[in-house]
Amino acid sequence: MSFRIFIANRGEIAIRIARTALENGFVPIGVYTKEDERSLHRKYLKEDKEVSSYLDIEEIVEVAQELGADALHPGYGFLSENPEFAREVARRNIAFIGPSPSAMELSGDKLKAKEVASRLGIPTLPWLIVKDEKDVMEFAREHGFPLLIKAVGGGGGKGIRLLRENDDVGKIIEIASKEAEKAFKDPRVYVEPFIENVKHIEVQILGDGENIIHLFERECSVQRRFQKIIEEAPSPFLTSVERDLITRHAVELATAIRYSNAGTVEMLFDMRSRRHYFMEVNARLQVEHPVTEMITGLDIVLKQIEITMYKVLDLKQSNISMRGHAVEARIYAENPLQEEPSTGIVRYYREPSGPGVRVDSSIETGSKVSAEFDPMIAKLIAWGPDRRTALLRLERGLKEFIIDGLLTNIPLVREIIKHGEFVNGVYTTKFYSQYADLFRREVEKRIREEALVIMGLQELAGKDVRKFLQSSKKLAEEHGESIDKLKRKAWYYYVSTRERLRKR
Repeated sequence: MSFRIFIANRGEIAIRIARTALENGFVPIGVYTKEDERSLHRKYLKEDKEVSSYLDIEEIVEVAQELGADALHPGYGFLSENPEFAREVARRNIAFIGPSPSAMELSGDKLKAKEVASRLGIPTLPWLIVKDEKDVMEFAREHGFPLLIKAVGGGGGKGIRLLRENDDVGKIIEIASKEAEKAFKDPRVYVEPFIENVKHIEVQILGDGENIIHLFERECSVQRRFQKIIEEAPSPFLTSVERDLITRHAVELATAIRYSNAGTVEMLFDMRSRRHYFMEVNARLQVEHPVTEMITGLDIVLKQIEITMYKVLDLKQSNISMRGHAVEARIYAENPLQEEPSTGIVRYYREPSGPGVRVDSSIETGSKVSAEFDPMIAKLIAWGPDRRTALLRLERGLKEFIIDGLLTNIPLVREIIKHGEFVNGVYTTKFYSQYADLFRREVEKRIREEALVIMGLQELAGKDVRKFLQSSKKLAEEHGESIDKLKRKAWYYYVSTRERLRKR
């Protein structure tokens, strides 16, 4: 009987795991909720069953057992870092594709992980558990403002609040604590200094508890409200010496806790002092793992499965080399001007392709996008022999990507990757917030221009399009465009709109 891998997740990551399973002769099985009855991930599963929630441990494990699962992959999010879930899976004699529950508990408690790092001599920022406003003010007297209030029990941007000198400290603590309780069932928060000019660097690790290796680093500094938008590998800013030190510290930490399977060690890198500080360990597969796969040629999901099946990692650090550069853009279903979720039915969908372009998506034409789940609907990944080529391919991919029926952040990402600080690789975690208004203005300008062209074509449908274009010189001048470029745009919209209408 074939090895049956139960995927306790949905959407893009469920499809990603199922593809590796199918390619290697395994049988992907899984679950869906009523809201996901028509979800694309179901087409990749050989067998599945409806559940009430992706967060119901007992129900999901019972379904896994009922479907004859040999192993279970949690994906990311939902129950992926829940040690009780991993224990319950093991109790049913189903192999858990991920780290041990004890490793999850240690990495899930950020302060315990910081203590381990400190004992190993890995730099960390000072911290203090916060019970009330007095604790924060005492910490501020020693370290100054600004500060970060952070959840002890999790990550992903949840339970994190920036605190400046004149802010309402008590209210911010209360908000962060409630958010932490809701997200992680742990209301504890702590405070640490907030470094203004910092990069977010993370190291991908693989291990079997004894043999631990790294797959180099990723940079994830383009963030909005502590959630990532664009990631790349390797970091365009680190020197080879800095890279070697950061990856060595990541491996030392993972070795100390006898880490097994795939995980990520996250660091903050101060651009001014050029020092790094350990932040946390993510005991799961990361959303941005494809950029690491693109530069190393490894299938990280396959390695997760093999480590689980054979209890050994068949790679040494000397086997790993880095080739080229990769960039990933997260595609969100949202209004790019108001940053609010966009829901509805995907009326037409066309992915980009060509050299060095990969798309991991959860939707197709006819898919329903609901506000119930995370608004990320796809990831566009571009690889090139160098960073410049990778960025050019990402830009091309964004131009080719068509998603009708929803608003997406594609126009916003196109503006971000054109900005000088991003192009030069000197951006920090405050990059997006610093230029958010500029990005929105540029997006609004682009949308207005394109809307005018489309409206003009619709108005003159069946009439002389040439006459419309010739009368558009004023429009072209207003937007700094040549009439030839405007003609090309108008013709593109005319042809693509006609094509989409025919398919409906």
